[in-house]
Amino acid sequence: QDLFLEVSMSDRRRDRDDRPGTRGQGGHSKEATYKYKSCLQNTIADVLRSRAQWKETESDTDFDFIWADKVWIQESFDHMHLDDGVRVNHFRNFFELTRKDLMVKNLKRTRKALEREGQTAEAAKYDFFPPTHVLPMDYQIFVEEFKKYPAKTMWIAKPIGSAQGKGIFLFNHLKDVAMWKKDLRYNQGAKEPPPPAVDAYVVSKYVDNPFLVGGKKFDLRLYVLVTSYSPLTVWMHRDGFARFSKWRYTMNTADLANNFVHLTNVAIQKTAPGYDKEAGCKWQLRSLKLYITSNYGREVANELLYSIQMMIIRTLMAVQKVMINDKHCFELYGYDVLIDDQLKPWLLEVNASPSLTADTPSDYEMKEMMLSDLLDVIDIEGRRTGNEEQMGGFDLIYSGGVARADKTGSTNLGCYVNRSKLKRQQAKLKPGGATGKK
Repeated sequence: QDLFLEVSMSDRRRDRDDRPGTRGQGGHSKEATYKYKSCLQNTIADVLRSRAQWKETESDTDFDFIWADKVWIQESFDHMHLDDGVRVNHFRNFFELTRKDLMVKNLKRTRKALEREGQTAEAAKYDFFPPTHVLPMDYQIFVEEFKKYPAKTMWIAKPIGSAQGKGIFLFNHLKDVAMWKKDLRYNQGAKEPPPPAVDAYVVSKYVDNPFLVGGKKFDLRLYVLVTSYSPLTVWMHRDGFARFSKWRYTMNTADLANNFVHLTNVAIQKTAPGYDKEAGCKWQLRSLKLYITSNYGREVANELLYSIQMMIIRTLMAVQKVMINDKHCFELYGYDVLIDDQLKPWLLEVNASPSLTADTPSDYEMKEMMLSDLLDVIDIEGRRTGNEEQMGGFDLIYSGGVARADKTGSTNLGCYVNRSKLKRQQAKLKPGGATGKK
């Protein structure tokens, strides 16, 4: 059986056709027109074009919705006046969670604050990221941490602002990061000539015991939508995928630099010899959940996915106080999560602009449905009542200080989305809704 067998295309087409509120279904106002602008021309552009009564605009100032890139947020957002109903797909300081060094800084700060407040049990739950330091700033602290571990312990170094696996390398000797020591000495006032400039990196203890399927390493890409930080309001999509390496996993030192073994980024794996672009290197989350259930039982699978959900909520709580909340803003995060052989989840990083480019037809249809569901949550058309806890594949998992799953200890991650039932429910809503355009 093919490791990368995905949910059948017929199931995907059925789900797509049963989506509520697309292509004029679900009570759209016949009169309203919604102007949108997209800085990207991939799946999101296709989804926006498919929305009934949505019309693309060339205007840089007159729109109801913009799917902006990070450059637009940094250069244009603060210079614009937006009408009340306009929605933008990034918060101003999105980087507090998505830049690797700031993410770790905020997580460490939250854990220390909880310890000072005597909430030791809650602080102990922030154990989902390995020992991590920023170079060159934390070089001396890192050296002390490095010496605590046995010889040959593996570490991984990542540029703080890169994506798609660029610039990542593994190491187990301090000499491999000696250039950051030189840079630190110069910054501290050494009189010797300055060394070549080095980029800031985060270094973390490498999780060297990943959970394997078919002998291959994988990580998860999960989609999380934050519609507000005050109050914190979080939606998680039931679907996602596991990204597999092409080569079997090994910790042999000879393969230390083999990215096809250690890095699961699609941008890297699709360059591997023998890569099959038709099959891709992904499993749908539903398939992985079934695999874990069949091998370890339903309770274990649910406990694992629930712990991932709570980990995500805690990361968002860690940045809630530093985020600049804005009623116009929402954020689609791409969470990357690794599972070890003890079925413990580890947070690898959070992406502010998760790739919306599809690698296979199945990948395209999953992302297309996820983005259509996102637009239903954002609700420019005003169809929602405001009491929904599920919109398509998105489930409300945190709202106003309440973790919804805490009541049952369960999660809908990896569960089937009954779109036919949702379509019937949404068809009952009045056109325009309570907050729709008139």
